Amino acid sequence: MNSLDWAVLIGYFGVMVAIGVWSHKRVDNVSDFFTAGGKMPWWLSGISHHMSGYSAVMFTGYAGIAYTYGVTSFVTWSFPIALGIAIGSKLFAPRINRLRSRLHVASPLEYLKNRYDLKTQQALAWSGMLLKIVDVGAKWAAIATLLSVFTGVSLNQGILITGTITAVYCTIGGLWADALTELGQFVIQLLAGVAMFIAVIMKLNDKGIGFLDAWDRPELQGHGEPLVGPYGTVFLLAFLFIKLFEYNGGMLNQAQRYMATATPREAERSARLSAVLWLVWPVVLFFPMWMSPLLVESQKTDGSDSYGLMTEQLLPHGLLGLVIVGFFSHTMAMCSSDANAIAAVFTRDVAPVLSKQARAWGERSGLIAARVTTVVFLGLSMAVATQVNSPTFKDIITVVIKWVAGLMGPIAIPMMLGLLRPFRRSGPTAALTSWSMGLLAFWLVNYPISWQIEGGVPLQYQVSIPLAVSLILYILIGFIKPEDTPERLAVVERINTDDDGTAAAAVPAPAGGVEDTVGTRAKD
Repeated sequence: MNSLDWAVLIGYFGVMVAIGVWSHKRVDNVSDFFTAGGKMPWWLSGISHHMSGYSAVMFTGYAGIAYTYGVTSFVTWSFPIALGIAIGSKLFAPRINRLRSRLHVASPLEYLKNRYDLKTQQALAWSGMLLKIVDVGAKWAAIATLLSVFTGVSLNQGILITGTITAVYCTIGGLWADALTELGQFVIQLLAGVAMFIAVIMKLNDKGIGFLDAWDRPELQGHGEPLVGPYGTVFLLAFLFIKLFEYNGGMLNQAQRYMATATPREAERSARLSAVLWLVWPVVLFFPMWMSPLLVESQKTDGSDSYGLMTEQLLPHGLLGLVIVGFFSHTMAMCSSDANAIAAVFTRDVAPVLSKQARAWGERSGLIAARVTTVVFLGLSMAVATQVNSPTFKDIITVVIKWVAGLMGPIAIPMMLGLLRPFRRSGPTAALTSWSMGLLAFWLVNYPISWQIEGGVPLQYQVSIPLAVSLILYILIGFIKPEDTPERLAVVERINTDDDGTAAAAVPAPAGGVEDTVGTRAKD
């Protein structure tokens, strides 16, 4: 990097902070901070939903998969996400929007207290927060790895720089700041992605390699196969189910985008836009990664440095800075949205249980608590990021695929399926059993059982078995021990039906207030 690249990078950071300061004026209460008061346009929500699903892991971990295996990086990652969101646009997006508009909640997990019970809500809240700390830690490590390639700064310095700047804008501006910065980040990534795509095409032409000819080169042998290596059919099907839950609200930050729109119909449109972007845009980003074995030789065994090396070699200064900004934009988009979601879970779901004082928070004190929680979460995730390459967490892609994908099902299934009428018989017993047994299954297949098998348990089973265990138990126990009380049925019905043409207020009820609202409606 030279002074021009640094100017682009510093200018980007300055714009992000400026957007956060401007967004501060739009945040008057907890509802504004966590759900934009239900006033976000569907197209902005859709772009924000799309951007908040990326991170620099794509340019490190998934770049390594593309370098090693080829197009399976798209087939087993972004394609399942696109399909999952498309299905969820009808199945989940409108219902999640009604959590805000009809139940007046500001956290995606806040409704679980009435749908199941307090123990279930707390179990999912705590496990979801802990998983997110690890997940976001991997994202910080990914962007810091890229930053070290280009600038030479240490991993910990890179984590500190990116984390601090993200903390500034997302803490003062809330979800509005997240969405608006993600819009700017989308434009930046569009320019950077197209620049890299053109640069690779031109370099291949200089070598006398056409698009179709490239796939016949020895370096890309087998790279055109959709399912190769550990990424087989079972992995693809498991990932589709995981992403159906994860990207429609199971990881909480995407649920907030649905909640932020004005109506269930707009939430549905938001999801459809995100699905289209996930189907089309990753192809542009992945193409240079697929061609990377023809242009660079990775210095790491997993190929995770291939995209960074290619960028340095192919792009002139200025454009190099723009692509680096693109790396930052994806990671900061995801991490800031995660921070906002976890702050919502803690201040709305956890703190009122831990403290009587929290139950009495007014608008101002609740908003202060939300901002403090955001900073604390980012600090904890940055601390975890320093340990990503340790023996406990191993490499970045292991954390993202094994830990996040493997643990997502047990946490998300009770939350997401609890929205749907066909699963109304499943109550707290089904939810807690599926959650706990799913976590136990994850531990068994990743550690004790894996240690006893030569070569370990294949990755596809490490991520699919916990999901299958949770799903089967949730459904089975719902039939064996139905717990569909009138109060719980009332919650399900309110999530599945709209008002008579009138939108409910966006202001969330105080902690515990949802029970009173639901109980009143049930008696009617």
